[in-house]
Amino acid sequence: MDTTYFGRTFGVMVFKDSLTGQVLLKKYVKHETNALYLSGIEEIAMRGIAIRAIICDGRKGLFSLFEGIPIQMCNFHQIAIIRRYLTKNPKLQASKELWVLVLLLTKTDKESFEGGINDWFNKWEYFLNERRKDHRGKNKYIHKKLRSAYRSLRTNLPWLFTWYSNKELDIPNTTNAIDGLFSDLKNKLRNHNGLSEERKKKFIDEFFKA
Repeated sequence: MDTTYFGRTFGVMVFKDSLTGQVLLKKYVKHETNALYLSGIEEIAMRGIAIRAIICDGRKGLFSLFEGIPIQMCNFHQIAIIRRYLTKNPKLQASKELWVLVLLLTKTDKESFEGGINDWFNKWEYFLNERRKDHRGKNKYIHKKLRSAYRSLRTNLPWLFTWYSNKELDIPNTTNAIDGLFSDLKNKLRNHNGLSEERKKKFIDEFFKA
């Protein structure tokens, strides 16, 4: 499940079956919220569709809403989060090593990745915790972005390898299938620039029927 936008307050939230490729539910939304995702999952379940797992991005508080359902966080969303903190070409050696490790996320198993994270932390813990006084005399961490990148990985780690821990469910480790659908939709809409919101909705409705 994921949401794409066609303006600041015009989005389409889509729930797609990763096994059949069928779009199970589509909602027009002004803003992406956890409550809307929860209501979407509940609506699908009420139709009698068994939800074996959920693949989604890492919105804060989202994972805790679906008790009893395996949740896989999209690995590419996690990589994108780290890229925002470190950039593609980090300057610090600690950041370079963490970035190299993160790029292995989609290509390795849980034990190897977790071991790599632990080794990195053991090597750079002192550096990560370095502080200095600001102009007000308060001690503040020097490498804030690096700390945020590491904290993101640590926080999301329980949901990054759900596919690996539940191989019998055949769970994708990314939302690529739905992202590809959004890209196709946007490419087709570019040929119809200037459509009003209502006409865009009609176009999108037809797109998902096809």
